[in-house]
Amino acid sequence: MKNQLKEEAVPHCELKSYSVNSGTQVSTTVLGPEQKMPDENASGDHGVSVSLGAINPARSNSSIPQSPEVYTEEPFTTYFDEKIAVPEEKHSCFSFRKLWAFTGPGFLMSIVDPGNIECDLQSGALAGFKLLWVVLFSTIMGLLLQSLAARLGVVTGLHLAEVCHRQYPRVPRILLWLMVELAIIGVDMQEVIGSAIAINLLSVGRIPLWGGVLITIADTLIFLFLDKYGLRKLEAFFGFLITIMALTFGYEAMKPSQTQVLQGMFLPSCSGCRTPQIIQAVAIVGAVITPHNIYLHSALVKSRQVDRANKQEVQEANKYFFIDSCIALFVSFIINIFVISVFAEAFFEKTNKQVVAVCKNSSSAHAHLFPDDNSTLTVDIYKGGVVLGCYFGPAALYIWAVGILAAGHSSTMTGTYSGQFVMEGFLNLKWSRFARVSLTRSIAIIPALLIAVFQDVEHLTGMNDFLNVLQSLQLPFALIPILTFTSLRPVMSEFANGLGWRIIGGIVVLVICFINMYFVVVYVQGLGHVALYMVAAVVSVAYLSFVFYLGWQCFIALGMSFLDCGHTVSVSKVLLTKETTSGCTK
Repeated sequence: MKNQLKEEAVPHCELKSYSVNSGTQVSTTVLGPEQKMPDENASGDHGVSVSLGAINPARSNSSIPQSPEVYTEEPFTTYFDEKIAVPEEKHSCFSFRKLWAFTGPGFLMSIVDPGNIECDLQSGALAGFKLLWVVLFSTIMGLLLQSLAARLGVVTGLHLAEVCHRQYPRVPRILLWLMVELAIIGVDMQEVIGSAIAINLLSVGRIPLWGGVLITIADTLIFLFLDKYGLRKLEAFFGFLITIMALTFGYEAMKPSQTQVLQGMFLPSCSGCRTPQIIQAVAIVGAVITPHNIYLHSALVKSRQVDRANKQEVQEANKYFFIDSCIALFVSFIINIFVISVFAEAFFEKTNKQVVAVCKNSSSAHAHLFPDDNSTLTVDIYKGGVVLGCYFGPAALYIWAVGILAAGHSSTMTGTYSGQFVMEGFLNLKWSRFARVSLTRSIAIIPALLIAVFQDVEHLTGMNDFLNVLQSLQLPFALIPILTFTSLRPVMSEFANGLGWRIIGGIVVLVICFINMYFVVVYVQGLGHVALYMVAAVVSVAYLSFVFYLGWQCFIALGMSFLDCGHTVSVSKVLLTKETTSGCTK
């Protein structure tokens, strides 16, 4: 019997319900820009619901879904207290005015945090220019994934956490939320560590590390203060911080061999690399493609006024958001190249004895940080600034510290927004920004403060290394859901991923998962204790099992219906937008 598509006629910008009768129901909703999806417990058929294996199976005995309750009160919102108007320019394929209106979300999600900077400087000092290609490919993969995140938010009007809340069963949804929260707390810890080190360097050691950790509490008040001045001003402040980072890290740039830079960037190889260099490559992936930023970007795009019932406006928004992401990630890539190139050219294969000699000649008070031996120099955010000061003068050290401080403060705000979106989306829980910042900052400060008080700076910066790898391990919990839902035609309509996107996305997910599996094996081998082996084995099995579950759902969405245990979805076209024409669209 042929599928019969039944449509409930509703006015523009109200909810539309569709039912496909073929034994398995697919229901898709379209919300106006200001409407909020109801809680899943209110009705089983509300929201964006796609029967896909274990993903929120719809009832087969349902008829046309009833229109859910439309909220008349403005719900609690984050970042969207105001909407940025998009200027109308008919018969124009490209407009700088429109690009300016859409510019902002890309720069917020591309913020270079202190963990990223530490990963860059260690890559340069440890592997020279050999890992530049990892940065390039990670940036390209990040651009592809961020474009999917932006498209999901524009087309559905829901961000990724909200879609996950409505699609996954309760237990996987809670586990997914915990994994993303873990990544966000890790980023916040990196901000605390980076800011504390920057404050210590700027004060010439007068403010101890534990004092710098406590000072970062003021970030909460600064963030709430800036947030009162409006969306555009907040985005401008982010732009100011990014400019500071570009200028400060660019100031440190030397004149490396252009041949070495190009070879390292475009010839994927790592001759002579051992386990430390390979782990560093894994850390680069986690530092460049941060999982919480995918959730963040899918929400930030909702801050622009886009009529999602208008196909032309949706296409236009996707185009300009993609350009915004390209520009922002290019700036981020340049900053990463600056940092890696400086440390690769000046400090690759340098010994501690050489650095100690230079620091003593420059009358630096930090020469004692490095052992006076012939072992290879190892650096972190703190030692990196000290070494720059020894080689290029005190100004280089202070400029470095200012850049780290800017990176820390910018990542504070993006981490706060990410946490708010994730909590609201996964749990349907509304918290004030102050409560959200207070919770995550408290969790982040406690371990950092304990290490700062009872240990030294090496242990504090060593935590940064672990957190970078942790970010990489959390990547599947953002990559797999975004690829899954953007590949579902009942969710994305004609904006669903095509065959090319599905193949590329599937390859990216597999590569990331195999990289993480390799890291787990290497990390477990280095534990050296039976009890730790047992704990690591249990955690690894649980981690890989959950990744496998999400991957199974993803590959069903990519078209491998034979994995769906005989419950294949009838993926019929559901039009989410109305056709319009202009000089640039057919």
